[in-house]
Formats: sequence, C-alpha cells, structure tokens
Amino acid sequence: MENISWPEFEKVEMRVGTILEVHDFPEARNPAYQLTIDFGSDLGIRKTSAQITKRYQKEDLLNRQIVAVVNFPKKQIGKFMSECLVLGAVGVNGDVILLAPDFKIENGLQIG
Repeated sequence: MENISWPEFEKVEMRVGTILEVHDFPEARNPAYQLTIDFGSDLGIRKTSAQITKRYQKEDLLNRQIVAVVNFPKKQIGKFMSECLVLGAVGVNGDVILLAPDFKIENGLQIG
C-alpha cells in the first residue's frame, strides 16, 4: 500500500447522498445496478452503476443513504455515463457492503 499526503486526501470529495432510483444494468460485464442519487442542492442528482447485486435487492436500496466520491471524471460504461463512485467494503468473494451514515443526515454533507 502506498501512502498519500494529506493534501492528496483533501482532493477526494466524498459526499452523502440518497438513492432515488435503482434499475437493472443487463449490459454490464458483471451484475450491477444503475443508481440515481440525490446529493443535495449544491451537487444535485448524479447517476452511477454499482456491482452490489450479491447483497442488495433493488427495493432495499431505494431511499437509502450512501457515501460516494463525486469528483472523479465521468466514465462511460457501455451506453451509460457514470458520474460518481459509490463506496463500499469489498469482501473476498466480491461481496460489497455499502458505506453509509448511521443516522439520516442532509444530502451533500462532506465526509472528512
């Protein structure tokens, strides 16, 4: 593991958002969902895909708060444009557990 400096870490913009929509993503190489996430009035609505189908059903994700990196460049995934990166802990078998606040908080709050 390579160490990073504090100024490098400060460049990573992690924010809390609420999942508004979840759709299957059959075109993805690995099973995934397409997510629409509300990051509050400053950042607005962003879309992304997430390989979280092993642990989460679509209905379990609706209105759930998550943590995501919001300042990566957009990434084209097939015909879909990903605008952020949802964060999660990845287990040995690729099972992802989403990072989320313990309590309902304001969308867009920064993780620091």
